[in-house]
Amino acid sequence: MLTLIVNPSSGGGRAGRALPAVQAALSAHGLEHRIEPTRSLEHAGELARHAQARGEPAVALGGDGLIGAVAGALRDTGGVLGVLPGGRGNDFARALGIPLDPVAACAVLATGVVRELDLGEAGGRSFIGIASCGLDSDANRIANEARAIRGSLVYAYGALRALAAWEPARFELTLDGVTHTLVGMTVAVANGAGYGGGMLMAPGASLQDGELDVVTVAASSKLVFLRNLPRVFKGTHVDLPVVEVRRAREVALAADRPFTMYADGDPIAELPVSIRCLPAAVRALVPSP
Repeated sequence: MLTLIVNPSSGGGRAGRALPAVQAALSAHGLEHRIEPTRSLEHAGELARHAQARGEPAVALGGDGLIGAVAGALRDTGGVLGVLPGGRGNDFARALGIPLDPVAACAVLATGVVRELDLGEAGGRSFIGIASCGLDSDANRIANEARAIRGSLVYAYGALRALAAWEPARFELTLDGVTHTLVGMTVAVANGAGYGGGMLMAPGASLQDGELDVVTVAASSKLVFLRNLPRVFKGTHVDLPVVEVRRAREVALAADRPFTMYADGDPIAELPVSIRCLPAAVRALVPSP
């Protein structure tokens, strides 16, 4: 038996529209399941804990925010996470090689294997992908407020809108006890490689290495930033002189003005904030090799 935790409004209603076909696919794979609609991320966490107590995999049908909430609730419990992508970004599924079509992804629940994956934690809250701030704070806020633009393009739209009014900030990062300063655009602390619907902000990040990739983007002209923005979709931006990638298990981050840190598409903490890697914190069904 599976517990299918679904956010019907995720991805502009994509998850809700896919639900009948997902149920049919689960039945075709011989997977018994119960449907649990969720009212909020907190409610999703409660549903995941109830599933774990019953010994059932908790399968999230929705976006990365929902998947992150379910993963966080299962943290260190031995419960099993299943992923059916139904949001706008679906970067966690991309990182695991899970099909982006939720109906096709049902096959992973039937034939996949269980792997232990790392989580990140920022301000005491778990995340699955990338926690970032700076220009990303404004871009995420704008993307979340946008209604007319659908799909992953909303994140690029948010970045362009945020850039128009952006002024560089001064950040202080302490990585495993070593302090660095940056005058720049963005600080991204990555458990996984991507965010924003296919942007490979941290192309070398692994969900199983016990470390976080810390990607910083120093100040540059807005024209240069715009010219280089497409490179993030291939991960080649890390070759630019203004970009640095470091690795750490623990990160302390502060800035010279207030910023909200976002992770998995949702606000997760206010700066200053402490971030750490939680190695092998959650067990998840992934495609069989």
